[in-house]
Amino acid sequence: MTQQIYGKSFGGTPAENYERFFVPSIGGPVADDLIGVAGLQPGERVLDVACGTGVVTRRAAERVGAGGTVAGLDVNAGMLSVARSQTPPDVSIEWYETSAESMPFPDEAFDVVLCQMGLQFIPDKQAALREMRRVLVTGGRVFVTVPGPKPPLFAIMKEALASHIDPKAAAFADLVFSMHDVDELTELMRDAGFLEVDVQARPKTLRLPAPADFLWQYIHSTPVAQAVAQAGQAKRDALEREVCEQWQEFTVDGFMSLRVGMTTATARKIDM
Repeated sequence: MTQQIYGKSFGGTPAENYERFFVPSIGGPVADDLIGVAGLQPGERVLDVACGTGVVTRRAAERVGAGGTVAGLDVNAGMLSVARSQTPPDVSIEWYETSAESMPFPDEAFDVVLCQMGLQFIPDKQAALREMRRVLVTGGRVFVTVPGPKPPLFAIMKEALASHIDPKAAAFADLVFSMHDVDELTELMRDAGFLEVDVQARPKTLRLPAPADFLWQYIHSTPVAQAVAQAGQAKRDALEREVCEQWQEFTVDGFMSLRVGMTTATARKIDM
């Protein structure tokens, strides 16, 4: 089904829109940073946890080459369907629809585990981190990124969603940026049994489309889309007016600039 809002068409599922809109503006640039930090080597075995539509997974496959193996894991069947469709025919990636808290892999199956902007959505974070450690070889590396704190641009959108659409839908923005604290993430990693834990918070500047474009692209890439679709055109009009008016302060030459914190945890599995 295609929804028409202010002359803009958004066809397909949130997962398809996520790949089409979110990945180019946010997911891809952040993935490049994560892959750079991970320092993947040819021949390594890599697992991408909460892989979504597979932007990190595909970049990992490029780095480890034909001699390596790469798997992507996600609980969302729609995301995995898009991930499969986006995988080049000459790239071999195994996709698994399952929770991060109970992975279908033997012990010590991977050299590296990656998790980009997904840990905050996992209900039992400690169980997921313990599973990441279990499937790593001794000496294996884990790299986890989470965004936050909530930048002003998203705070504006959250308040407008709560006012014009639904407070429950607006709460999604809180969840997205709910896990950025360096000390909290450090403690979680150590409690899961990882050693050589290093957690760093650094700002990332992203170039986003114009206000109205980004508003609807983001909404239609997330679970918020259903609530917005059901709200009625008058409420959607009010949402757009309020958000776009306040987003003008972030706009230069037709594009918006988003400065967001990215917290990255790196650690190793070391048996004592």
